Amino acid sequence: MPDLKRLENILDQLATDAAQTDRKRGEAARPLFDEQLFFCRSKLLTPCVAEIRGEISALRNERKAGKLQASRTQHICEKIIAQIQAIQRELATQQIRKNEPKRKQGWKRPIHEMYQDLAQHQDWERRLAAMQRDKEMMINRCTTLVEQQNLQKEVLALEGRLSRCRTALAKIEKEISLRERKG
Repeated sequence: MPDLKRLENILDQLATDAAQTDRKRGEAARPLFDEQLFFCRSKLLTPCVAEIRGEISALRNERKAGKLQASRTQHICEKIIAQIQAIQRELATQQIRKNEPKRKQGWKRPIHEMYQDLAQHQDWERRLAAMQRDKEMMINRCTTLVEQQNLQKEVLALEGRLSRCRTALAKIEKEISLRERKG
């Protein structure tokens, strides 16, 4: 099991950065993360950090009570790490988004940007499909019904993300095709 104190130290820094970003940026138009990753469905980062703190605290309490199961511990730790990484990515992209030029009406983005976007979406599609396959294989190895149900929920969430990714991919491909026909 990972060192909970180390995770809490990482979380302390994330909490500071999240609060600072929330003050600067304000609420997002929609929830920042998928409901499979964070239950809170927040449009701010600070509540997401608080949710992770709650998970770590619950894990610590279960360990003290001697009620910790190895499979559950692994699952919770993997989720906590995924949550931390998601917040870190969100924080890292803030500076990039701030520096992006604002689009003007009628402004067409360069074709090379469209191809970069296409490559990025193709990579996401490949990674999401691999994650989905891995989760589906894990379902067959489940020892409890609860584990199986949790994995099935994760597979459904991944199917949704994969579907949205493929829709975006088709839109980008169509945009590129139209642009190339027009010259």
